[in-house]
Amino acid sequence: MLTYFVMAPILMAVFLYLFFFAKITRIIVIVAQIALLCAACYLFFLSRGENVVVTNIGNYDGFLGITLMSDPLTSVFVLLTAFLFLLVTIYSFFENDSRLFWFLMFLWQGLLIGVFLTRDLFNIFVLKEVATVVVAVLIMFERDKRSMYDGIIYLMVNIVVMQFYLFGIGYVYKITGVLDMYAATQRIGAMDGAQFFLPYALIMTFIALKCALVPLYGWLPKAHGTPGAPFSVSAMLSGLHIKSGLYLFLRFQDIFQGIALTEFFLVVGILTAIVGFVMALAQTDIKLILAYSTIAQIGLIMTSLNIYGPYSYTGSLYHIVNHAMSKSALFLSAGMIVKVYGTRDITKIRGVLRQNPVVGVAAIMAGLGIIGAPMFGGSISKYFMMADVDWLLTSVMVFINLGTILVFIKFSQIFFGRSGLELGDDAAKPDGCQQTSTFVLGLLCLVLGIFGEVIIGFLFGTQLDVSLAGYLEKIAIFAVSLVAGYCIFRWFVKGSNALLANIRKIDLGFREMCISMGVFFAALLIVVSLS
Repeated sequence: MLTYFVMAPILMAVFLYLFFFAKITRIIVIVAQIALLCAACYLFFLSRGENVVVTNIGNYDGFLGITLMSDPLTSVFVLLTAFLFLLVTIYSFFENDSRLFWFLMFLWQGLLIGVFLTRDLFNIFVLKEVATVVVAVLIMFERDKRSMYDGIIYLMVNIVVMQFYLFGIGYVYKITGVLDMYAATQRIGAMDGAQFFLPYALIMTFIALKCALVPLYGWLPKAHGTPGAPFSVSAMLSGLHIKSGLYLFLRFQDIFQGIALTEFFLVVGILTAIVGFVMALAQTDIKLILAYSTIAQIGLIMTSLNIYGPYSYTGSLYHIVNHAMSKSALFLSAGMIVKVYGTRDITKIRGVLRQNPVVGVAAIMAGLGIIGAPMFGGSISKYFMMADVDWLLTSVMVFINLGTILVFIKFSQIFFGRSGLELGDDAAKPDGCQQTSTFVLGLLCLVLGIFGEVIIGFLFGTQLDVSLAGYLEKIAIFAVSLVAGYCIFRWFVKGSNALLANIRKIDLGFREMCISMGVFFAALLIVVSLS
C-alpha cells in the first residue's frame, strides 16, 4: 500500500495539469488532499508502537529490491506532510487557479512522502533531485528578474551538493554491496568505522546544506524569501520541506552510529541558531525575517538532537511539529498582510490587528508558539529540549531563545499603531479560505501547548511528564527573557540601524556557497578522522 502514498499525488498532478476546468479543479484538489490526509491517518495508526509497515516493490525479498517502510517516526512526518498540504491547498483555493501550480504542488508532495518512506539510498538521490527542480520552478513562479535569479541559485547549489551525496552512497555501495538503509546499517556496524569517514563526511555535507546549517545556509533566504514565490510555497518550504533534511539527519546518524560527532553538530547547531536570529534582526523584509528565523529554529533543533537525552530527543521532534505549524501560519499570515498593505517592508506596516483581527491573532499565536510562551507549543517542546542539559547548555539555549524573542518583538510592531500607507476601503481583502486555514494553524500552536503531554504520547508513543515546579521555573525564565528582550530591543537594537544595515548586506553568492561546502566538508572530514 505504501506505493500509493508516493504515486497517488504524482498521478493526481498529471491529471490536474491535463484537466481544463478551473472551478472543478479546485474542488478536486481539496477532495484529493482530504483523501490523502485520511490515508496518512490510517498509516499512522498502523505504524504505532513497535509496528512497521513494509512494501517490497516488485516482490523482491531481502535487500535486492526497493523497499518502502513506515515506522512510527516516518508515519508522523507523512501525517504532517498531508495535513500541511491540505491547509495550504485551502489557503490557495481562490488565490491560484493555475494548472501548473497544482501540478507542481502535488508532485512536490509525492516526492517528499517518497523521501520519508523509502529505504533505498539511491531513491533518496532521485527524489531529492527531482524535488529540487520542482521547488526551483515554484520559486520562479512569478518569473520576475529577482525570482529567476534566486531560483537558479537554489537549483545550482543543490545540484552541486547532490554530487556529495551521490559520491557518498557510491562509496557505501562499494564497501557494503547494498543500498538499503537497514542492510547498510548492519554491515557498517560490523566493520571498522575508519572505512566510512569519507562517505560520512560527504553525505553529512549534503544533509547540512539541506538543513541550512552554518556556513551552508546561504540558499535558504533566497529560496524562502524570494518575491516571486507564492507565500503558500514559502510556507511549505519553511514549515515542511526543510524538515526533510532533519529527517535524513536522524536516519543517517543511525546508519553511521559508530561515528559519533555529537559535539561537532552541537556547536554547529548553536552557531546556526545565533547567526539565524542575528540576520533576522537585521532584515526589514517580512519574508526574509521569517526565513532567517527558520535558520535559527533549525539550529536550535539540531542542538537539541545532539544532546542525546530521551527528553531532549522527543522535545526536538515535538519542536519540529510545533515549528511546522507556527512558521506555516506566519508565512501565510504574511502573505495576506502583504496583499493588504502592498509592501513587504515591516517599517511601513502597522495596525494589522485593527485592519484584520483574524490574521493578526493567528500570527500572534504562531509567534508565541515559536518563542515558547507559556501555554503554547514551544513552551512544552523547549521544556523537554532543555530537560537533559547542564547549566551551561541551558544558558546557551536560553540565550538562543532570547534572540528568538527579539525577532518576535521586532516582527510584532506590525500589529499595532497606524500605518502611513493609504489603504482605503478598496484595499485587497484576504478571502475566507485564507483566513480560516491560517487561523487553524495559529490555534493549533495553542493546542500543542495546552495538550502537549497528551499529543507527545499520541504522536511518538512516549509518556513524558511536565513537572509543575520545572515548568514554573521555565515560565519565570521566559518572563525575565521577555523583559530583557524588550529592553535590549528598545535601547540597543532600535539604535543600531547602521550596524544592522551592514549585516543586512551580507549575501552569499553561488561561488561563496560552493566554497562553504568545501570548507564544511574538509572540517567535518578532519574532525571525524581525529575522533
